[in-house]
Amino acid sequence: MDLAAALRQWRQRVDQALDRCLPPEDTLPFRLHRAMRYAVFNGGKRIRPALVYATGEAVGADPDLLDAPACAVELIHAYSLVHDDLPAMDDDDLRRGQPTVHRAFDEATAILAGDALQALALQVLVHRPAVAADRALEMADTLCRAAGSRGMAGGQAIDLEAVGRTLSAAELENMHIHKTGALIRASVRLGALCALPPDSDLLHRLDHYAKCIGLAFQIQDDVLDVAGDTARLGKASGADRRRGKPTYPEIMGLEAARELARELVDDAVASLDALGDRARTLTAIARYVIDRDH
Repeated sequence: MDLAAALRQWRQRVDQALDRCLPPEDTLPFRLHRAMRYAVFNGGKRIRPALVYATGEAVGADPDLLDAPACAVELIHAYSLVHDDLPAMDDDDLRRGQPTVHRAFDEATAILAGDALQALALQVLVHRPAVAADRALEMADTLCRAAGSRGMAGGQAIDLEAVGRTLSAAELENMHIHKTGALIRASVRLGALCALPPDSDLLHRLDHYAKCIGLAFQIQDDVLDVAGDTARLGKASGADRRRGKPTYPEIMGLEAARELARELVDDAVASLDALGDRARTLTAIARYVIDRDH
């Protein structure tokens, strides 16, 4: 299958949906709305929306039901990057080759833009008249858990506490299952919930797939921070090492980290056996996670 074509199609679709749900730049407060759009439309790969669409497609969901969760996860992801880049967090000047939001605007506007993007994500997800109320609540719960203290925000807190420390592989895995993996798992679950009941065995298998590729995704990010090219990454390489952040290459070596990522992807693909040929796109995305160079 042509994964690149599918990713382009889904990116175009979610970008159009995001454009519809984000407030226009000429709506008060102007500067905040410009910053929100700047944060969202700055060249992201849209992997999380792609997982929503690919999962929904694999389980036979109505494509029109997938736009809202695809937008919601990308809005949460965008908000998290805006806040991660702040001086109080990672203090980054570049994101995807462009000035970070607090550099392009200012710190206060960046904080408010992140806050507003998070609120908009939940609004987009629950404002879906075509979805039954109980299913909408299940999806909202999925997104909130993934973004909160037991998910992405908690993972970031663990990450900040780990600076300058040596973590075990198990501690590092726990951090990244929360920081990076939680939203990837939510993306797959949200796509599946558009067609499957919450207690479906297939949904549990898909969750295992998502858990594996979420961790593999972070390992590849760690590898690229060591071995990647700044021009391709869109940010300075070696940033984690300079900040004293624990990474997989640091703990287990570069080649061992790459091998672990490959094993995780193999495990993820194996969990999709029940889907048969319908798993082709999800399988291709899993392979892409560790083949990418940025």
